[in-house]
Amino acid sequence: MKAPTSPTKKSFKEKVALYYDAIFQGDNFNEDHPNIWNELFLLKVNVSYLEDILNSLPADELLLIKKNLNELFSRCCFCLKEDHQIKIVNALQTLCTILKCVFAKKFNDFGYDVINILVGFDNAEAVMQRLIECLTGFLLGDYSVSLKNLVLKLLLIITTAVNNVSSNTLLEYFMMNSVFETITTILADPGLREEHGHEAVLLLCILCNYRKNETQNPYLIKLSLLDDELALNGLGLLISDILSTCNRKFALRKSKEEPTGGLLTSITSFVGSMFVQNEGEKITVSSKNDAILLALYEAVLTNRNFFTVLSHVMSHDKEYIDAENRALVIERSAPIATKPDQEEVNIDEIQSGNLLATFLRFSSISMQDTKSNHGATTARLCLIILNCIVEDQYANAFLHDANMTFVVPIYKMSLYHRKVGLDVPSARPLACVLLDLMVEFSMTHMMKLFPHDLYKRCVGIVHRCLCYQKRCRIRLQYSWKELWTALMNLLKFIISNESYLVTKYPVFDLAIQIVNIFNLFITYGDTFLPSPTSYDDLYYEIIRVHQIFDNLYSLALRYISSDSDMKASAHKLSSCLVNVRAIIHHFSPKIDLYSQETNKSALTEEEVLEVIRGNYETLTLKLLEGLDTHQKYCEQPNESPFFTQLLRSITENVRTKINVSNLQQLSILQEFSTIT
Repeated sequence: MKAPTSPTKKSFKEKVALYYDAIFQGDNFNEDHPNIWNELFLLKVNVSYLEDILNSLPADELLLIKKNLNELFSRCCFCLKEDHQIKIVNALQTLCTILKCVFAKKFNDFGYDVINILVGFDNAEAVMQRLIECLTGFLLGDYSVSLKNLVLKLLLIITTAVNNVSSNTLLEYFMMNSVFETITTILADPGLREEHGHEAVLLLCILCNYRKNETQNPYLIKLSLLDDELALNGLGLLISDILSTCNRKFALRKSKEEPTGGLLTSITSFVGSMFVQNEGEKITVSSKNDAILLALYEAVLTNRNFFTVLSHVMSHDKEYIDAENRALVIERSAPIATKPDQEEVNIDEIQSGNLLATFLRFSSISMQDTKSNHGATTARLCLIILNCIVEDQYANAFLHDANMTFVVPIYKMSLYHRKVGLDVPSARPLACVLLDLMVEFSMTHMMKLFPHDLYKRCVGIVHRCLCYQKRCRIRLQYSWKELWTALMNLLKFIISNESYLVTKYPVFDLAIQIVNIFNLFITYGDTFLPSPTSYDDLYYEIIRVHQIFDNLYSLALRYISSDSDMKASAHKLSSCLVNVRAIIHHFSPKIDLYSQETNKSALTEEEVLEVIRGNYETLTLKLLEGLDTHQKYCEQPNESPFFTQLLRSITENVRTKINVSNLQQLSILQEFSTIT
């Protein structure tokens, strides 16, 4: 008969747990356990037990045992120099656990206390230098993919210790011991980039933003000077692959949706599923693409050499892209072969291989949702990137090159007079696609929750394109009437909702921007409009909707005569309208006279155009200054709060996704042993 178990018998505790108890509870654990440092890292890490101990200790108690923690941290770093593979993996896993748990504590002075607890100020510089050297060695050496993933996880735990990256004093050691060259090596190598590229770019983004506006950041400086073609192309390929995948998944989901339901249903299914985490195959933009877009922004803003990457068709990884496209075509062709829009679906699969074209298509998706906080953030970031691109001479030359044409499908929102779908034009210069994107945004966001800041950026991008065309005398073959109509409708919306908008947004400044675009066409249109008839069409459109400009002028006069804070803006707006009003007042009487002479109550468009062509010589216009100039984009100080908040969101998202407990230690060791 089996003997009953004694109720006083203690449960078994593995040896590694006993060592953890000794380190965190004993003052003389080295004397009590003389072999602890010879055995600890040979034992499998008990992550959950170590986490429980650290989480149970408040910050003030950790300060009391900082000597023990200092030694444990230092021993972990020392083990990374050894050749024993088991010790290396266990030391890395222990470091990940310690750092993640310590960073979760609340300290009065985070930077000072964390360094004091982990390494101690006396040895901090030497220990951190040794740690960073070992980690970069693992990333660049002949080690397993799993081990390198563990190293990158450790680096991300350190760099995302707090939401405010600039308050993470541990990053000072990364400023002194740069990992920039390691990151660029990963980006330049196709195999490393495929496995670790996203984490490397994320690491680069965080390090580039450490106190970037307070002191000279060595990572930003090195990024601005980077001329390694392989590294720059690798960065471009990584960004392009991620955005292309997002575009394809969105297209695949759209093709499977039934065109049923009302307007609200269409918009909800079209936009919401792209940006909200759902089950199954639902795609998310927020978790991954914010960091990728931030990397694109930093590269465009700081590195002139990166514009070469934007302007060429990428050949690396072409087989992978083609294979993925073929797989999508096969997957989609069977269920929709009988649908009438088969041609549109096939065109939808086209991937240009050009980063800028891919980004424009991605922007057409991301800029549709501006009501949610994340949607507005993504749209703003996309517009800022486009703004930086159109300020660059080289990028503008590529955008307007008539010999470089692309088929770039643009997604459009559902309106009452049209259905949701793809706009699939013929091959055109990317400047036409960019202008189409700005026109689409202008037409589809006139709502009570008015995205004033986004509209200013949108109009500013159009203005910068026109300035380049005027300066270089480029006659872009574009349907300018669509742009004029969109801007006129935007002015009409501002006038109709003036009582509500004026109290919340500086809409007069936006109206001035729009009117000055018309002034640019009126004053310098002969240098960039495709034909003389385009000038006739411009004047015709201004006269046709003259009531919009008349009402806008009356609105400005009303605020000029009042004691409003917007008096100066209103006065500037009225001055901007001088040429538009001159056109209206010059041609309108002559059109009326022609109508009386021909005894017609309503003239045809061609008849009105004939009157316009016959009366140019007597028209007097005022030469307005500064129409073809713009203020160059500068992040500081206006954009700094936006990027600070964006980086907070990225670091918080990364930190919450790092789970030390799910490391497959056995798999790492097996791969490690086969390589080393």
